[in-house]
Amino acid sequence: MAVPGMLASSTPVRRRAVDPRVMAVLGSLCIALSPILIALSGTSPGTATVFRCLLALPVLIPIAVLERRRTRRVQLGGGRLGRPWLVVVGGLLLGLDMTLWTGAIHAVGAGVSTVLVNAQVVILPLLAFLALGERIRTGFLLTVPVMLIGVALAGGLVDSDPSTAPDPVLGTVLALLAAFAYAGYLLFLRLGAAPGEKAAPVTVATAAAAVSSFVLGSLWQGVDLTPGWTAIGWLALLAVIGQSIGWVLIAGGMAALPSSTGASILLLQPVGAVLLGMAVLGQFPTTWQLVGCAVVIAAVAVAVRRRVEPAPEEAAA
Repeated sequence: MAVPGMLASSTPVRRRAVDPRVMAVLGSLCIALSPILIALSGTSPGTATVFRCLLALPVLIPIAVLERRRTRRVQLGGGRLGRPWLVVVGGLLLGLDMTLWTGAIHAVGAGVSTVLVNAQVVILPLLAFLALGERIRTGFLLTVPVMLIGVALAGGLVDSDPSTAPDPVLGTVLALLAAFAYAGYLLFLRLGAAPGEKAAPVTVATAAAAVSSFVLGSLWQGVDLTPGWTAIGWLALLAVIGQSIGWVLIAGGMAALPSSTGASILLLQPVGAVLLGMAVLGQFPTTWQLVGCAVVIAAVAVAVRRRVEPAPEEAAA
């Protein structure tokens, strides 16, 4: 005679996996807070990036250690091992991305710089095609122009105030360089992370980003190690939400998505920045910006309305 509850306890419960598209969307919205918090901190590009990385490590390291213990058993059982050196390279590029993008925020404005950084939407699938031979979907190519138009409108390119962009040429160059660095970070993170890893690669990349941002920041506008408690408070909030939670969610979502789909979802970042700017900074968008938000959301919905495909390297694992 079976003991009551024995069948339930001996039968493994299958937990439903979180949709990687949902993870990527939530991560994008967390990161959408970044330009607002950076603006509130009032710090230089190098200072903002160094502190957001260093303050995020105490949050990321314990999560990474727990995750490492779990994934270690899978790897010892014959699973594919990670390649930390690729994650480090990606982290160095991430530090360049965040530092350059912060400089672009000051030079060309938060909205326009966020629009320009999203050039990675085109760069990332191209890099994945060159490095991995990953096919670029025709539907994605048709959706990209619509998404970019929407991002441009949402960022205020049509009717933005020139007084908010003291050096638009410099800001544009910095933002485009940041876009290349960001696309490289995503690709190297994908290549270097072992299956099932989310927090560990982001932790390694964040530590590497602190190094590269300190070097670049020291050479460009300097790094203030004592920016004041108010600035540190805003950067600490940025580190927890944008650097820790946001990047872990994006790393987990992007690892299970085709590069084109993941890049499309990341376009929600500028839209989220506009909406958060309304709520936090009182920066109400124009009618054209609201139209742009609607266009981006609709285009992203169309781009991701399909079955999630495993990444080539995961499908072969």
